[in-house]
Amino acid sequence: MCGIVGYIGYREAVPFLLQGLKRLEYRGYDSAGIAVLNGTLSVVKQKGDVAKLGEAVAASHADGISGMVGIGHTRWATHGDPSDRNAHPHLSMDGSIALIHNGIIENHAALRTELQQHGYLFQSDTDSEVLVHLIDHLWKQIPFIDFESAVRQALSLVEGAYGIGVLSSREPDRLIVARHGSPLVIGIGEGEYFVASDAAPLVEYTRRVVYLADGEMAVLSADGFSLKTIGNVVQEAVVTELDLELDEIEKGGFEHFMLKEIFEQPRVMQDVMRGRVLLEEGAIQLGGIMDMLDELRMARRIIICACGTSWHAGLIGEYLIEEFARIPVEVDYASEFRYRSPILGEGEVMLVISQSGETADTLAALRLAKENGVKVVGICNVVGSTIARETDCGIYTHAGPEIGVASTKAFTAQVMVLAMLALALGKDRALGPDAFLAALGELASLPEKMQRTVEESEVVRGISGEYTWAEHFLYLGRGYNFPVALEGALKLKEISYIHAEGYPAAEMKHGPIALIDEEMPVVVMVPKDASYWKVRSNIEEVRARKGKVIAIATEGDEEIAGAVDHVLYVPEAAAFVMPLLTVVPLQLLSYYVATMRGCNVDRPRNLAKAVTVE
Repeated sequence: MCGIVGYIGYREAVPFLLQGLKRLEYRGYDSAGIAVLNGTLSVVKQKGDVAKLGEAVAASHADGISGMVGIGHTRWATHGDPSDRNAHPHLSMDGSIALIHNGIIENHAALRTELQQHGYLFQSDTDSEVLVHLIDHLWKQIPFIDFESAVRQALSLVEGAYGIGVLSSREPDRLIVARHGSPLVIGIGEGEYFVASDAAPLVEYTRRVVYLADGEMAVLSADGFSLKTIGNVVQEAVVTELDLELDEIEKGGFEHFMLKEIFEQPRVMQDVMRGRVLLEEGAIQLGGIMDMLDELRMARRIIICACGTSWHAGLIGEYLIEEFARIPVEVDYASEFRYRSPILGEGEVMLVISQSGETADTLAALRLAKENGVKVVGICNVVGSTIARETDCGIYTHAGPEIGVASTKAFTAQVMVLAMLALALGKDRALGPDAFLAALGELASLPEKMQRTVEESEVVRGISGEYTWAEHFLYLGRGYNFPVALEGALKLKEISYIHAEGYPAAEMKHGPIALIDEEMPVVVMVPKDASYWKVRSNIEEVRARKGKVIAIATEGDEEIAGAVDHVLYVPEAAAFVMPLLTVVPLQLLSYYVATMRGCNVDRPRNLAKAVTVE
């Protein structure tokens, strides 16, 4: 969830560390700090953002902090409140070791008690500080061990998740990094090495990277690096070429990353389908799962596991797969799946969805399924991520880097992948040749329709200005648009801090209708589909109680305008692709309401982009 950067080489470390932390701000954080080694360790850390950290670095040393080895960190509080003393890096008592840590040390309390008995004094409330003192203690107590061995011994004693970077003035030519459940990537330069939580900080410096696997530790120096397991078994480093451009992680003239990513969605839809939706051949080619496609078609049940926005995509996937492939689908919160004694058996397949490919709860569900002999298919956005490595096969979404914490283009890319998967599974089953070709045509026409939808952003902006006063919103939809209602409500609450709930439209009468009055805006998905008149009745029920109604309707439906307060139109499309259109006005509505309320839409409070702890 937090951000890690590190550098060792021939150039000054501070500029890379600060710029790298800036690149990782989207992950969410509440404090930041750096440690640079130049004979001794210089540490600057504080509550607040990276810009404030940069000012503090400049103010703390008249000539600046110099050094060619350094680590940096942005912290998202788990143990201990956001504060200067809880910020990373943490130091050993003698100031010779600096450590940064992502994750949670689950046995920190017992280790803290033991270390205190050996005379160690703690300066923070964090679980992370335990690890730096443990390394120091082992290094001093065990005869003839070096820095690397002390780190390895310490990691063998901790329980939980970690991604760490460690420096020591006792061995100043080393930077040690390790991971278990929290991603780390090493960038390979000429006579220099870079470390980060993901590839965003590295793209300006190198294209050659190594993704650490769980249980791996790397010792870096300016001359090279070694890769071993925590158990000291040598590993072969697999070097990957980054497929990432600098302009993909910059705003490109937009005020916020979130708005840029909303507007990128028509192009993303083309990228997701490129080489996969073959209209002239009348085929869908999903190379990543071709070897398992027959097994998927014969599955007794498909279990979809995901969290947050990806769970909403999974709900749409349930509708898609059951309609087109006629395979029973169950959608589970990954965070609940392993705690409810799930029934797993032969002939079942699990589908896991994650933007980052590092979501801790989703990984736990994946591993439980594999332990029970269930084949697992992954849908994720990040090449080389843990989900991409641990699943039996999978499909990349090709959405490109998503910097805004509130997911937009990653969600629509996931839904598009699920639509392609459902059609591939359903071909020559529930879908005859003509129906299959018609469905391909619907997918192929989507980018142009989505482009028309995002171009109505000024209309959405105008409507948004009338609802910044609201403290509660209700979102309603039926069929494919019920998950869209959930996603729209989530987007609004994430970035504007307005309480919002999504419901199936018919369920409004079973409780939520009690909340409706003139101060309750209700957003209703009412496209011209099989449920149209049912949803129109729900709108009348809201209006009868003086609720304000914003309708997301199909172009050409002039009649709806007289029945609601505001209408946002989307192009006509088949029901199964409609969620990819109706969600766009909801994304824009959330964005404009939030910015008009003065909220930081790219980095909403308390949220992190990649949830890598349970």
